[in-house]
Amino acid sequence: MEVTLLGTGAPAGLPRPDCPCAACATALGPDARAATAVLVDGALLLDLTPGAAFAAARVGHSLGGVRQVLLSHPHDGPAVEVPAGLPQPGRVPDGRELALLTGHRVRAVAMDAGGTGYAVTGPDGQRLLYLPPGGAPAGLEEARAESYHMVLADVAGRPDALARLRAVGSAGATTDVVAVHLDHDVPPGPELRRRLAAAGARAVPDGTTLTVGVYEDVPDVPRRTLVLGGARSGKSVEAERRLESFPDVLYVATGGTRGGDTEWAARVAAHRERRPGSWRTTETTDLIPLLGQDGPPLLIDCLSLWLTDAMDAVGAWDDAEWAGGGEKLLRERVRELTSAVRATRRTVVAVSNEVGSGIVPATASGRRYRDELGRLNSAFGAECEQVLLVVAGQALVLRG
Repeated sequence: MEVTLLGTGAPAGLPRPDCPCAACATALGPDARAATAVLVDGALLLDLTPGAAFAAARVGHSLGGVRQVLLSHPHDGPAVEVPAGLPQPGRVPDGRELALLTGHRVRAVAMDAGGTGYAVTGPDGQRLLYLPPGGAPAGLEEARAESYHMVLADVAGRPDALARLRAVGSAGATTDVVAVHLDHDVPPGPELRRRLAAAGARAVPDGTTLTVGVYEDVPDVPRRTLVLGGARSGKSVEAERRLESFPDVLYVATGGTRGGDTEWAARVAAHRERRPGSWRTTETTDLIPLLGQDGPPLLIDCLSLWLTDAMDAVGAWDDAEWAGGGEKLLRERVRELTSAVRATRRTVVAVSNEVGSGIVPATASGRRYRDELGRLNSAFGAECEQVLLVVAGQALVLRG
């Protein structure tokens, strides 16, 4: 089953007309995207958009063989003149299936935010799932879930849709996940490709023809990632973004509750507000048992608080205790942690502060903490497939 993406952008396209934002200003060449429309085997058109016939002609296709046009958006889409010879666009009711003379079967998938998703099965059994912008499947059940060879979805706008599909086995390690309905909320170009790759997805230019069921080089999600950054740099947001398309994430908060500290409570509340509802949270600094267990991905936030607890435990703030064995004990704790990271089979994203680039701390204990955190970050990062440094909300890839 061949799928041609006549457009891959949001309903308003990318760049949006008359929009002065940086993303629209740089959406040029292959990063410029018309509204998403999908041509399946030349016989089925999913979403009729302005210029669809010209877009098809530019890549050597014709809409003359289209036997069915289906709409996915919550509304009937922009006012579009139906090209001569093309069937009038329609919509399949949720849960109903449409059989085409070409051998394709199309089942309408209910969504949680309006619109209609379409599960298309080709004559040879290949399965494609196409979701509308801003929507995620509703009412998925593991016992009834289909496994798809390809998913076309709003990965950037609704990463939880992909998480839902993964939770029930509808999207697996070999599913080709292609982002469509791309808008200016996510920067185009290398940054878009980096963010999608972290979710196990990819983007392709308008006019690309893909073969459903043929193995593609699906982006390999790093199993261990360290995200570094200064205060309020956006490092926690970056770490959370990397796992929001995966279900059942375990958020490991190493800072505790700090009863009576209202500023800390506000920070914790802000973090909780951002997390998907399906994530679970545990408050602990005992990371080694979690790393040694099988289970869902871990998001550890953060290593700098883990180090504070470890230094408290070995008396690192007292010069005599430090010299009398505290330093050796801390080194051993760090070795145990990094060994557990090396051996873990779980997906792990860890956050840590980068404090070594600022003013030299005025106190001996402050300098000790700065030095030990630098050593911990280096040792932990050495065991990770990917290391990022976040500066002013921008992630710089240091490794991977």
